[in-house]
Amino acid sequence: MRQKFYDTAVKQEKAVLVGVITPNETEEQEKEYLEELEFLVETAGGLTVKHFTQKMQRPDRATFVGTGKLEEIRDYVKSEEIDIVVFDDELSPSQLRNIENELQVKILDRSNLILDIFAGRAQTAQAKAQVELAQLQYLLPRLTRLWTHLERQKGGIGMRGPGESQIETDRRLILNKISLLKEKLKQIDRQNETQRKNRHQLVRVALVGYTNVGKSTIMNMISKSEVFAENKLFATLDTTVRKVVIENLPFLLSDTVGFIRKLPHHLVECFKSTLDEVREADILVHVVDVSHPNFEDQIRTVNETLKDLGAIDKQMITVFNKIDAYNPIHHHPGEEAHQMSLEDFKQSWMAKNNSPAIFISALKKENVDEFRKLLYDKVVAIHTHRYPYDKLLY
Repeated sequence: MRQKFYDTAVKQEKAVLVGVITPNETEEQEKEYLEELEFLVETAGGLTVKHFTQKMQRPDRATFVGTGKLEEIRDYVKSEEIDIVVFDDELSPSQLRNIENELQVKILDRSNLILDIFAGRAQTAQAKAQVELAQLQYLLPRLTRLWTHLERQKGGIGMRGPGESQIETDRRLILNKISLLKEKLKQIDRQNETQRKNRHQLVRVALVGYTNVGKSTIMNMISKSEVFAENKLFATLDTTVRKVVIENLPFLLSDTVGFIRKLPHHLVECFKSTLDEVREADILVHVVDVSHPNFEDQIRTVNETLKDLGAIDKQMITVFNKIDAYNPIHHHPGEEAHQMSLEDFKQSWMAKNNSPAIFISALKKENVDEFRKLLYDKVVAIHTHRYPYDKLLY
């Protein structure tokens, strides 16, 4: 008798993406935003099959997009057997409910998708608690939609009481859980603060930047450690700190969670404790993926986040990474394509507008020695100012 084998592989969910183009955004910008959202869907394990966009003054209060566009999405979802519809902005509880009623499939917004990715990537107790807290804070105002199935039961009048009481019970449980998680995170923060005080004598350098720009690769290169790195968004969630020695001078190097545009407010709040490494660093190394067509927007997003954290005025080195993959056509359409030399980069507007700036390829180890020398000089300057009588050999 021939043995039967069953395919146990998880089916990849098909997704369509929806975005609104407002007057202060161009079609090109919205296209880039949806491409980033597509990368998020891929990181979460889904497959994007189509983008839908609509020009509007502002998203519709009831259904985010207009009724005609929603009907178009509904017809496509039904004909192509789509599993998920993902919106590029955070949806209100009423928008979420109305869209679900119309499309009859799983609806996610950008915040929910990022939370899902964070939940899958969290490794330490602190990161897991931070993500769970953010998820519960996101869920709390959206509880009522979880109980809409009661409306469809026979004898709905008699079911109203239990439905309402169940929602209140859930709300109370969630509020209690939020309170416990906040207390747990305070305890972890106190432990982390003690650890940071113990290593306060060393100069501290923090790698910051947009997600997926190569921070973990640079961390591995400088510290010769094995920090997880891959070509996906939010590969690193937990802050990694390594002791590094360059020419007899030790300092601490930390790799932090990547920033992203429209990062959910709950996540920013919950991860502020993790980002203490950024706030308390002596030097920030802002890593930029120079090969990305919109790296200037990414620089602005990172600077805005640093400003929110109160860390924008710290000493900063801007590291333009991935120079081996830079394509001038992305930034100067119509110009003849040519590979820029290292000297070209040093004379460019990028160097002039972001001083001090260094241009490297962490993957190909290009210009790494110059980066190490610049970093060493900055660390030495702080160390000698802090400890003028230290006998380290500089």
